[in-house]
Amino acid sequence: MLDEAVDSLAIRPDGIYVDGTFGRGGHSRAILARLGAAGRLIAIDRDLQAVEAARSIGDHRLRIWHGRFGELGALLTASGVDQVDGILLDLGVSSPQLDDGERGMSFRFDAPLDMRMDRTQGETAAKWLQRASEKEIENVMREYGEERFAHAIAKAIVAARTGGHPAVTTRQLAALVEKIVRTREPGQHPATRCFQALRIHINRELEELSLVLPQAVSRLRPKGRLVVISFHSLEDRIVKRFLHDEAYPDLLPARLPVRAAELPPARLRLLGRTRRPSPAEVAANPRARSAVMRVAERLDDIVAAAACGKPV
Repeated sequence: MLDEAVDSLAIRPDGIYVDGTFGRGGHSRAILARLGAAGRLIAIDRDLQAVEAARSIGDHRLRIWHGRFGELGALLTASGVDQVDGILLDLGVSSPQLDDGERGMSFRFDAPLDMRMDRTQGETAAKWLQRASEKEIENVMREYGEERFAHAIAKAIVAARTGGHPAVTTRQLAALVEKIVRTREPGQHPATRCFQALRIHINRELEELSLVLPQAVSRLRPKGRLVVISFHSLEDRIVKRFLHDEAYPDLLPARLPVRAAELPPARLRLLGRTRRPSPAEVAANPRARSAVMRVAERLDDIVAAAACGKPV
């Protein structure tokens, strides 16, 4: 949904925009193509290979940061920017990371079980699996993978390492899970949910998402756009609830009865319905089939206050 996402930003030629997930620069290049000479684009990525790809563009309007989008506020401050006109977040793992066997993201390759988006820091999936308790592994599989065989998988992982055969490569882990998970949706590998859960946990993906959303709203100018593309239900659930709460604060549960003037003002306006890729895009890129895009616009503070009955 490259064109749809960039269109949703409603780019002004002289505006300042953020691509919170540079990847290999598809969205960033499309944004730069619509910016004028005075426009600016600030890009962020945890992956050093992505950062190098951004630097190779050689456009003075683009500034790339090696970091997490959960650090959005600090990175904008370091860029000398207070507010921006649009923020794009394309969540999850990138295709280059999945297609690079050495990253350990996919069971299609036999490689060290790494899974880190930023390989300069943090613990690999293999190391975590060697030290985590059976209950911790089970919780990760159930919470982040929605894996109904979570208990059996965790028990098998711990039994394998106790017996001197820990799962330290992608194929070892996939083979272990395949012995346990006998049923799965058509076309889905038995280890799919397990690998998803580990990747989300190792990279703290849902925590980072929960951190960036309030920062994004605070940093948007009035009429600035927030565009978020999610790829699985756990991400989209967080995005959907956050946007709804920011758009309809009067529907939040209250401990005590309150007057309208005491309610927090809405900060966002939801734009359009949830958008999904076209059949043609899914046919060309099957990985896009689960994508969900949500768009919201920052309200002017005066308009927001008036809407909830506050004095202006």
